[in-house]
Amino acid sequence: MSRIGKKPVPVPSKVTATVTGQTVKMKGPKGELSFTAPADIKVEMTPAGISVQPRDETKKARAMWGMSRTMVANLVAGTTEGYTRTLEIQGVGFRAAMKGKDQLQLQIGFSHDVVHKIPAGIEVKVAGAKQEIIEISGTNKQLVGQVAADIRGYRPPEPYQGKGIRHKGEFIFRKEGKKK
Repeated sequence: MSRIGKKPVPVPSKVTATVTGQTVKMKGPKGELSFTAPADIKVEMTPAGISVQPRDETKKARAMWGMSRTMVANLVAGTTEGYTRTLEIQGVGFRAAMKGKDQLQLQIGFSHDVVHKIPAGIEVKVAGAKQEIIEISGTNKQLVGQVAADIRGYRPPEPYQGKGIRHKGEFIFRKEGKKK
């Protein structure tokens, strides 16, 4: 029995939700999002909110139950507040800059600048005195996390000096270098 799946997802007054078959659509102040539930899951609108139940007691249905409820809750949170990820760049001469509205230019120790194309629905801001903080925001939680992971993947933090791109608050296990 899923503890998460049992609770209905409350829909705030400023969000309009529609359920048609397996598809849930949310429209709020930040935008519009939709999610299509797996065939093993039954989604319905109730007075308490959006209820998610398994169609039968199979292992796959139970596995998808909590995930589907969380995806619907992410739609509500995305259309009301949105999601933000913050990345920090550490290293001498490492910096980021916006190139137009849809490209992020990174100087991260390579012989060339790395240019990352930003997908639609994602907003990126570069902040900090030395342009070392990147804020990625949007309504789709999965897309925001994927863009943050892609940018971090260009130069993950290395364990000896700690240089690279890291998530804000991420702990990097530091190693001791060679000794004579």
